[in-house]
Amino acid sequence: MKPDRRFVSSALLFAPASQVLGSGIASAQSSGLAPIAQPAEKTKAAFLARARALRDQAVREGDQAYGAVVVCDGMIVGDARNYVVLHHDPTAHAELPAVRDAARHLKRRDLSDCDVYSTTTPCPMCQGALYWSPIRRYHNEGTPEAGIAPKLAC
Repeated sequence: MKPDRRFVSSALLFAPASQVLGSGIASAQSSGLAPIAQPAEKTKAAFLARARALRDQAVREGDQAYGAVVVCDGMIVGDARNYVVLHHDPTAHAELPAVRDAARHLKRRDLSDCDVYSTTTPCPMCQGALYWSPIRRYHNEGTPEAGIAPKLAC
């Protein structure tokens, strides 16, 4: 009997994420994570400057121009830049690895007390990830100072 095509394709889609999340959390707990550089000021402008620095790093290394940081209680607890091109992963937008990094640093999946600062408005995929995290708000250059709550949209 042939395996169900939907089952096989969903296994292929989610296997890399489960490997990254599962092994990342275990290794983070056992070996500790490198500290994240913190800005001198704890402002929207400073957090966005860090996201822009990550964006610039992505461009220098040959990837798309996006960066994001996750902030909890005025501290950056997760950061990442885009890895879509370099990792051949269409889901590796900056917001997703930044959220994964924050979850590993905080050793929890509930990020409802965290905000994301990104170099752009999150796409629908990233909005969904922020919603389910559940990230409190996201910020970019065009958002109000208070940020915007992530939402699911079709």
